[in-house]
Amino acid sequence: MQLPNIDWSALWRTNHDRRFKPARDPAFWDKRAPEFARHVKTSDYVNQFMAILKPQPGWRVLDVGSAAGTLAVPMAPWVKGVTAMDPSARMRELLEMRCQEEGIDNIRIVDGRWEDDWDALNIGVHDVAIASRSLIVDDLKGTIEKLQRHACRRVVLSAMVGDGPHDRRIFEAAGRTFSAGTDYIVLVNLLRQMGIFANVTFICNRQHKAYRDVEDAVNSMRWMLDGMTAAEEDRLREYLTRTLVRENGSWTLPYRRIVRWAVVWWDTEDNPAG
Repeated sequence: MQLPNIDWSALWRTNHDRRFKPARDPAFWDKRAPEFARHVKTSDYVNQFMAILKPQPGWRVLDVGSAAGTLAVPMAPWVKGVTAMDPSARMRELLEMRCQEEGIDNIRIVDGRWEDDWDALNIGVHDVAIASRSLIVDDLKGTIEKLQRHACRRVVLSAMVGDGPHDRRIFEAAGRTFSAGTDYIVLVNLLRQMGIFANVTFICNRQHKAYRDVEDAVNSMRWMLDGMTAAEEDRLREYLTRTLVRENGSWTLPYRRIVRWAVVWWDTEDNPAG
């Protein structure tokens, strides 16, 4: 059966840009870095990703969009070395601090982004390239080809499923319409069109965030509502004041959300792009 002649990369670019435009600016991640690093400690995402990855002692791993070492730090003891690339100065600072605190000396930290010339950054070829929740790119096909060139064994990606970490109820509470973008299925379809037969499995997180108070909750949700107006913030604050419930000394939403991420991987030797 022939796949439809659809430009999956263009579909990704059109819909992905609408949802993730703010996240293309390193300053967005500089602001989110402390909260992002804090949330990682309470999430089971890392354990599930590592169980899928199964890092090997001889691997040299390229981690694109490494943040503050979400995967690079727990991976470091199990592999030969990690190149952790991220455009956010604050994320790189936090990663450097973690390496010093934990005595990690096999992580190379690089100031770089998807669009950069990786040869100029001396990235080189690694055994495995991973991009965990960091596929914020315009040219998805070009990105896949770039990863293929820098990974001689395997490429491992994780992409959003459905709404991902975005909570529609928060958008509605602020008076804003939620606009769903593309998710992992576009990535899988593009890979198949490129002749890459990828494996797909899922990470499932039962989200249960705790907040110190209403203001802490509002500030933790700002990333979802980029450019939030004063009126939207007032509506959100009023909603949270009515909705948050006390639990174990903290405040939390009275419902639980399941956030899924698709982990998509393939062995580059068996699946040459093109």
